[in-house]
Amino acid sequence: MDFEPSADQQAIFEAVGALLAQHAGAKRAILLNRTAAYDDELDAALDAAGFQGIALAEGTGLLEAALVVEAVAKAGGVVGIGASALVSPGLTGRALPGPIALAREGDSGPVRFAAHARTLLVDAGAEARLLTLAEGDASPVASNFMLPMGRVRALQGRGPLLGAGSGERLRSLWRLALAAEMVGTMGACLELTLDYVKRRRQFGRAIGSFQAVQHRLAQCAVAVEGSRWLVYEAASQDAPTEAAATAAAFAASAAGLVFAETHQFTGAMGFTREHDLHVWSMRLPALRLEAGGVAGHRRAVADERWCRK
Repeated sequence: MDFEPSADQQAIFEAVGALLAQHAGAKRAILLNRTAAYDDELDAALDAAGFQGIALAEGTGLLEAALVVEAVAKAGGVVGIGASALVSPGLTGRALPGPIALAREGDSGPVRFAAHARTLLVDAGAEARLLTLAEGDASPVASNFMLPMGRVRALQGRGPLLGAGSGERLRSLWRLALAAEMVGTMGACLELTLDYVKRRRQFGRAIGSFQAVQHRLAQCAVAVEGSRWLVYEAASQDAPTEAAATAAAFAASAAGLVFAETHQFTGAMGFTREHDLHVWSMRLPALRLEAGGVAGHRRAVADERWCRK
């Protein structure tokens, strides 16, 4: 794994950045959240530009898909980019009809994008299932996560199984996608907070000039960078179980720190909907809970490292 992007990867960064500048951002996310809507326009733009299927293109793979997922999350995109650009190609080797949602069999909790999804990939244990959702199969659920949530009807036994080992493969790709989304989301939270502490003054000085503030923000920056490189490492290795679970566990733990610290440093303003921080910070609790949460990711690391040897 190189520590500098290749010319092709840099071109991907620039192209997806230009697209997101037109079709994403805080104002758009806030507007969509008022009606718990899915951003079909952004989804279509990403698909038309080839970013949804970038993992399947010649000369690219999961690493390039992870870069796109991170960029979309950092721009506040309200789309299931992790499932469509990373999980679906890595699991099935083809593009599935989107939007795509991810769920665990037997879990009755709300699922991101379920109310808008056409395809549902289900972790059914040893194998994964592929479901095509029809109208009425899922209903919207109100939430404060700044992402549309839905609840799917009973999943037990529905849809064809995808073969031996597909369950573990789905979990690994899901964890990798979650980690990439958390990296982009945390990055946006940190940038907004850094901008705030440079402008917010107390005792005649910007609060960002105080050493205690700098130390804690530096700790957040280290956690985000560590998460980013664990994502890149896992993606460059085609998402092996241990590496993907390690990336997810570290990123989910870092997300808890970044959520607490960025809200602390933006003070009362950061807890209101007047400030853009909530567009990203309120997504972090939802991302931290998916696919088993921190404890589930850590358990997967331990199982793979010590219980299968």
